[in-house]
Amino acid sequence: MAKANNKTVKTKASPDDYIAAITPETRQADIQTIHNIMCDLTGWEPKMWGPSIVGFGDYHYKYESGREGDFFRIGYSSRAQNITLYIMPGYQEFEDELSRLGKHKMGKSCLYIKRLSDVDEAVLKEMLQKGLNIMAEKYPLEN
Repeated sequence: MAKANNKTVKTKASPDDYIAAITPETRQADIQTIHNIMCDLTGWEPKMWGPSIVGFGDYHYKYESGREGDFFRIGYSSRAQNITLYIMPGYQEFEDELSRLGKHKMGKSCLYIKRLSDVDEAVLKEMLQKGLNIMAEKYPLEN
């Protein structure tokens, strides 16, 4: 049986160009702030993953099924309806933080917000750092 390849892979596109193309300006400003927060928290160079996700760091995973691949540790995307934030361990261990965050919706590893002003930025930073810490335990950083 052939291995399925990930649809979302790292590209050579520029995160700065991606941000510059975001409209309206209020969304672009929110995305730039999120971008800066992730840069500050990680110290890693952002990379485009597929056409519309900016990811920070990466890790290699291998499931019991044999499927394996590479993905980013945290990231974001500007979607038509929402800003999507990706914290790769998922949000199962974030009940307290989510209760304090503000207006949001969730998927398994996706957090959806309409605008940055809808959430508490300090809680968001706390969640991003916690996600990075969980990932570092599960997938230690290689030096």
